Amino acid sequence: MQRTYLALAGLALAGAGLPMVQPRLAKAAELFQSTDVNAERFAVLARPVGDNDWTLLVLEQLAAQPSCWQARPDGLVDPTLNRFDYTGICNRYLDSNGYSLRVANQDMGTTYRLQVQQVGSRLELQAVSPRSSAVLVVGRAEVPLRERDGFVALKLEPGWDLKRRTYANRVLSHLYFATPTPLEQLVAQAGGGDGGGQPFRRPLGPGIAQLPGVASADPMVDQGDDSMRSGRSSGAIALQVIPYTEANGGGR
Repeated sequence: MQRTYLALAGLALAGAGLPMVQPRLAKAAELFQSTDVNAERFAVLARPVGDNDWTLLVLEQLAAQPSCWQARPDGLVDPTLNRFDYTGICNRYLDSNGYSLRVANQDMGTTYRLQVQQVGSRLELQAVSPRSSAVLVVGRAEVPLRERDGFVALKLEPGWDLKRRTYANRVLSHLYFATPTPLEQLVAQAGGGDGGGQPFRRPLGPGIAQLPGVASADPMVDQGDDSMRSGRSSGAIALQVIPYTEANGGGR
């Protein structure tokens, strides 16, 4: 049976002789570290939803072929993994169970969420907190055109990179949008107020990105490393996640 991140963190704390304190999720988050990834294996995409909205989707190429995505001549990106069984070939990261924000070596997943917003003809990948007026811009893209099955490739801003979460020298499937810049500096640059805030409480309702033509599983657990759930390994360890709730305000 897979252990949750929280259970592993609790064992580590107990073994070190440290008391369990509240909030437990915040304490557990301090135990996570990060490691570099090969950025060429990832595509950070904005997927159109409805007439005006967008959701964030990250794809990872595990095997050399077939390609999980392909750039189109019109500037959009074709998610080609829709056309084959991508188990062991591609990973997809759909929401905050698969990715989160990491700032100056601190997990910010309980205080900031990532969203894609359109500003004129431009898309912005934003990190926002309910307790701060600052909008941290993590990535951008121009929208060549809007098409239901055409995704837009987002380019991360200077100083931001994708990283992989690690725990006790184990590589996990969770991804970080990470920067070494301190939060106070990011907030000041964005012209906002207090960036500390309270744990972010996930809004109810739709918002989970589902690839067209791909059968949907439970959106709270269908994150990160699809190949691991099928018994194939991509070098990362998949652990059961703790979904956002009103009680704990946190996820992975």
